[in-house]
Amino acid sequence: MYTTLTVIIVFAAAFLIFLVLIQNSKGGGLAAGFASGNQVMGAPKTADFLEKASWTLAAIIVALSILAVGVKVGQTNKQAQEDEQEVVEQTVDQATEAPAEAPAEEAK
Repeated sequence: MYTTLTVIIVFAAAFLIFLVLIQNSKGGGLAAGFASGNQVMGAPKTADFLEKASWTLAAIIVALSILAVGVKVGQTNKQAQEDEQEVVEQTVDQATEAPAEAPAEEAK
């Protein structure tokens, strides 16, 4: 689960980088290519979409990162409990085994 979340975060981060790079802070970028006389799909609407998509992806990355940490901590705790249980079982097994007969002490 942790690996899956990490892969999704990496893809979202790569797409966020792409979205940021196609934006131009001076009004150019991808939005400039759609500017036309009637402005049906003009620059302001494209810029708004790119900005909203960037913020949404950033929020998704933050949420998935927090979720990934929770999953990793849960897996670590589960593994620690299993290890502790194994040690307890080994100790109980050793304690319940009949001790081997000790050689009799020689009388002096």
